[in-house]
Amino acid sequence: MEITGSSAYYAGLGAIQAGQNRVDQAASQIANQSVERNATSQSSDYQAERLRAVDRSQQMDLATSTVQLALGKNEVELGVKVAKASDEMLGRFIDTYA
Repeated sequence: MEITGSSAYYAGLGAIQAGQNRVDQAASQIANQSVERNATSQSSDYQAERLRAVDRSQQMDLATSTVQLALGKNEVELGVKVAKASDEMLGRFIDTYA
């Protein structure tokens, strides 16, 4: 039996890596938005009014980033399950203890 790079185990590892990348990007976007918001909080009234309109769009971006963060978490968890199931099945098909 030949084990190739296209097995389910490697698909699970790929999902883990993709999920981790998604989590990293979303966390970075959330952190950047928080820093920008704190830097602009000491503005004049006129600037504050203009920034409120921008804040509404940033809130949508914050919501999107939060959803991406949750998706990344789920992707990592599912990738682990796929890799684990593949590893268990391989152990059942090949008796390495005999």
